[in-house]
Amino acid sequence: MNRIITAFFTCMLYLGIQSNNAQVSSKQIDAIVQKAMDEFTVAGVAVAVVKDGKIVHQKGYGVKSIETGEKVDEHTNFGIASNSKAFTTTALAILVEEEKLRWTDKVIDHIPEFTMYNDYVRQNFNIQDLLTHRSGLGLGIGDLMFFPDGADFSIDDIVTSFQHFKPESAFRTKFDYDNLLYLVAGEVVKRVSGMPWEQFIKERIFDPLGMDNSYASLTYINDKSNVASPHLNEGKELSVTEPEQWDPKKINGAAGSIQSNVNDISNWMLVHLNHGKYGNNLEKQLFKEGSQKEMWKIHTTLNTNPNPRYNSHFAGYGLGWQLTDVKGNMMVSHTGGLIGMLSKTTLIPDLNLGIIVLTNTWMDGAGVFQSVSQSIVDRYLELDDFDWVGHYSERMRQRGGSAAKVVAEIWETVNAADDSNIDKNGYIGTYEDVWFGKIEIYEEGDQLMFRSFRSPKLKGPMYYYKANTFVVKWSDTSLVDADAFVMFGLDEEGKGQSIKMKGISPAIDFSYDFHDLDFNRVSDK
Repeated sequence: MNRIITAFFTCMLYLGIQSNNAQVSSKQIDAIVQKAMDEFTVAGVAVAVVKDGKIVHQKGYGVKSIETGEKVDEHTNFGIASNSKAFTTTALAILVEEEKLRWTDKVIDHIPEFTMYNDYVRQNFNIQDLLTHRSGLGLGIGDLMFFPDGADFSIDDIVTSFQHFKPESAFRTKFDYDNLLYLVAGEVVKRVSGMPWEQFIKERIFDPLGMDNSYASLTYINDKSNVASPHLNEGKELSVTEPEQWDPKKINGAAGSIQSNVNDISNWMLVHLNHGKYGNNLEKQLFKEGSQKEMWKIHTTLNTNPNPRYNSHFAGYGLGWQLTDVKGNMMVSHTGGLIGMLSKTTLIPDLNLGIIVLTNTWMDGAGVFQSVSQSIVDRYLELDDFDWVGHYSERMRQRGGSAAKVVAEIWETVNAADDSNIDKNGYIGTYEDVWFGKIEIYEEGDQLMFRSFRSPKLKGPMYYYKANTFVVKWSDTSLVDADAFVMFGLDEEGKGQSIKMKGISPAIDFSYDFHDLDFNRVSDK
């Protein structure tokens, strides 16, 4: 559910694995992490580095929760969010090797009820199209079916929902990150293997690799004593928030529900750096090198990052991995983001190097995982020192400042608005969107309110803005930067007949895709 920081440029060609002479000590890594934690407000961090087939560093920093003060260690579990996607593509690769499906199989061969926005795309949509963000649909399409958590949509709702979405580009021509199609991929794993995605991940990946402390879902962890709590930061103030979690009986976790730790993910990075081999003498094989080449091949191109520091020439998305080149070395990476949980995995196969950074704070955790990852990469590339902490701090400050200014101006307009002539009764009623279902506009005392029937966290008071537009402020404080405009279409009598929505903050997470909703009145109550 990468959500927030979804794509950070990528690459991969597959050259062989080579070792370089650069070494980075645990003391140096400690200093890098400490500098980042001094600048960014985060509760806890965990970092591991693997090099030349060995774990050279794994350590926790800070606390699991500011309420308990308990320290993070290398076994502390974090939500790894969209870093889960590579586990899903690996699961499919295993099934391809077992000849239970092919990458080019049509999705409808395995899920006949699967829909798309037109019949040609439906008939030709294959397994790899589920994994490569090239469907033609827009960024984060349909994410409101499972963000925020607690909605009652099922996987059956999701696989048949795509007929209702309008494409924003031609099929297979443009990268637009999505989560829903990974959930469909998880359903393919279930139908082909005969076991739920969660069970397959555990039995076919976690267990063989000795990832004994990893879980396909937070709901499977009985003893949560070493699970990091998600935090929000507002300035230098931290607060604990509830973790995002989904019922695996309704929706699988193939897009981002895995809980893991840097000790276990070290094994995950090593199996990829070893071309699918694992064990004391690499005598076992999780997947073949050919499968890895397929996962680490660009399927959807992206613009390259012009940063001359790395002299990058290409970027793209493979199967659950972002791909790019840095100083002539291919780099494979992915980020992940849930509320209060942010992470990044980085592999440089040519250097036989892997780095994992896990954090439990939104949004400053992004500054930590980016600056720490890139600082360590630079040391192994033997580049001159660069102040990545300062770089990301300034970027986040500018982005946050400009977004905050926009939001403040909107609330200034709301506070100054005269709503004395507004007939609230004209807006009250039930409205329905074809894929999201019904919402209700109602009064609570003298306050106009919004609530979703299928996604109960989407509830809150509405405030008049201007013309036929209100702003809804969500009551759930975990919905950071997600408040939205509610824009009514009126009939000739001034009665609300339709609703469109969009987020008010430029910093809104793309999963809150309110702009894709199109509500029409179905009842006056």
